[in-house]
Amino acid sequence: MNVRKIARRAQAGFTLIELMIVVAIIGILAAIAIPQYQTYVAKSQVARVMSETGSLRTAAEACILDGKLTPVASGATPTATECDIGSTVSNLLGAKVQVNTGLKVDLGSNTADASIEATFGTNAAATLKDKTLTWTRAAATGTWTCATTVDAKYKPAGCDATASTGD
Repeated sequence: MNVRKIARRAQAGFTLIELMIVVAIIGILAAIAIPQYQTYVAKSQVARVMSETGSLRTAAEACILDGKLTPVASGATPTATECDIGSTVSNLLGAKVQVNTGLKVDLGSNTADASIEATFGTNAAATLKDKTLTWTRAAATGTWTCATTVDAKYKPAGCDATASTGD
């Protein structure tokens, strides 16, 4: 009989304490992993916006060198003095080149700095909402620099953690 009782106990499964330990371990891992994942998502979104706006610098530079210093909304037909830098809608910014929304472009002049400013919209991570990433072109040297108002832990390489005040 003792052999049968031992065999039944071996087949009984996990005890309640063993199951509780497993649940506690999973809870601890989730408590660590979820914030790390959210940080990773925010960092990748900032890097993406830096890349998207950084690619507009070439078109902006061509417009500046051609003397076309008035940006127009994407898709509009520019006149001889206007410039369409060819931006597309970004779900993180929520807009094409427009006035006071999502993406602002100021092509400056021979003496004034140019800028491309992106404001993170509603599809960006909550910690990024209403933060900005700005590319600024120094009129004197023609060099572009990046600045951002996002927290330092989200900033991409090559972009300052503090933004310029703009124009």
